[in-house]
Amino acid sequence: MAGKKLNFEQSMGRLEDIVSRLEQGECGLDESLKLFEEGAKLVTACNEMLDKAEQKVNLLLNANSGEEIPFAQEGGDGL
Repeated sequence: MAGKKLNFEQSMGRLEDIVSRLEQGECGLDESLKLFEEGAKLVTACNEMLDKAEQKVNLLLNANSGEEIPFAQEGGDGL
């Protein structure tokens, strides 16, 4: 998957595949490390996409209501 820009849903799907393969424990050490590295990059990319989406929503809410409504932090219900 290297070099191909994935959207959020594709990234999450690939991440689920990687986790499944690692959980099965059938990969050798080298392959497991490569999968783990790819997974770590996907997590970073997904977090960046979510951060950008949150910023965009906050901007839209701010533009429409005149005040920013922050998203719930950890432990909150999110929406």
